[in-house]
This record gives sequence, C-alpha cells and structure tokens, in this order.
Amino acid sequence: MEGIDILMYHQIGRFKPMKNHRATYCSINRFKQQMLYLHIFGYNVISMNEALDILSDKKPMPKKPVVLTFDDGYENFLTYAAPVLKKYNFPAIVYIIPSLIGKKAEWLEKDNLHPSNLMTQSQILKIRKMGFDIGSHNLIHEKMEKKSFELQTHYATESKRILEDILNEEIIHFCYPYGSHDINSLNAVEKAGYKTAVTCQKAKATNKFDLLALPRKAISFGDSIIGFIAKLHTKNTPKNPPIKR
Repeated sequence: MEGIDILMYHQIGRFKPMKNHRATYCSINRFKQQMLYLHIFGYNVISMNEALDILSDKKPMPKKPVVLTFDDGYENFLTYAAPVLKKYNFPAIVYIIPSLIGKKAEWLEKDNLHPSNLMTQSQILKIRKMGFDIGSHNLIHEKMEKKSFELQTHYATESKRILEDILNEEIIHFCYPYGSHDINSLNAVEKAGYKTAVTCQKAKATNKFDLLALPRKAISFGDSIIGFIAKLHTKNTPKNPPIKR
C-alpha cells in the first residue's frame, strides 16, 4: 500500500523498565538500530514539508517514505536523538509546547514517572540551526477534543505566535496533544494558519486523510527491531474512518 509512514517518538535515552506511558519512551540503543535499518534498507526519510507536498499532489510519492516526529520537545532529543539523526542526515520535526519551554513534563508524575526536562528556548534554537523542523504541540499539554472552537482556536493561534516570535519563521505544522481532536480541532487549527496536523491514529498517511488529521505509528519502549519492522509493514489502514471535512 502506497503511503507515508509518519513515526511518532517522544523521549529517546536510557530508561528503566516501565509499565505506564511506554509509548513515550524509546531506548537509545533501539533507536540507533531503527535508524540504521531505515538507512540500510533504503527508506526515504523526508521532512513534514515534503510530506505536505506529496499529500497535496505537488510531488510524486517516493518509495518507502518515512517522516520522523518527536512530541513535547524533550531535552533528551538534543542529547540522544539529534546525533543519530545527523549521522544519517535524516530530517525530523519536534513539536514544542510553548507554555512549557524550559520546564518539566509534569504530567508524567501522576504515573510515578520522572518529569523529564523540556528544551529551553536556546536549545530549541540550537536544534533548528542543526536543521530540524519545529512544529506546535498546542499552547498547553491538554486534550483538545470537546473544548469549544473558540478556545481551541485561541490555543492553536497563540502557540503559533509564540513559536514564530522565537524562531522568526512561519510555523505550519501542528500536533494534537494525546492525539485528541474533533471536527472543531481541525477547523481551529486551519483558522490558526497551520497546513498539517498529526494525530495518534495508526495508519499510513495518504491523500484520503485530511491534512489536519494525519495518522502516525507510535514507536514505544517495548518495540524491538522486529517490532519496529512490523509496524512499518502493518497497521496501514485505520480501525475507524478518519475525520475529513
């Protein structure tokens, strides 16, 4: 099946075994294996900008396209993920929560997990200078679904404004916290001026999806290289019909 595998990562590093939030952690050793696999077997790791052009029918679909996305903006992206990505010259996008820049992921504490550091403004500027793209992960780390259109629009718009002020460039890519979205979310994100938005729905991204509700495949703590390969070759169609306007 033709389509783009948009892979979802959160934290990359060295972690103790865990039972909760496994989808927000990936061992650095496994991450290295995964990136090596993409390199050896000829996957086209593309940027979200390129994915936008492909899904808008402005560019042809390449063979085995993959987009690498990283949610929340953890400091360990810079420490662990960035050097591996630079080794293979792989593009990636990091989705930042503007109200939490330089703070901690305190929502992890409720599951007795360490509230990892989020990148500071200077670190965000550093990874941008390294060539990695920046997107918005909403103004606050809360579910958007069922919030009013007006409130969702405010969050999406303010998040975009803050990031654009920091980076002095247009921010056109958005990521729904927890993947939570409804039709109001799509309309709010569109009104705010974004061109793409990603969810947590599992599937390959094709032009059958709304550009503001693109699916992703989560790579988690428990994924061995075999599990990683399986995700690239399976979960290609969504269980539920995607939201499309």
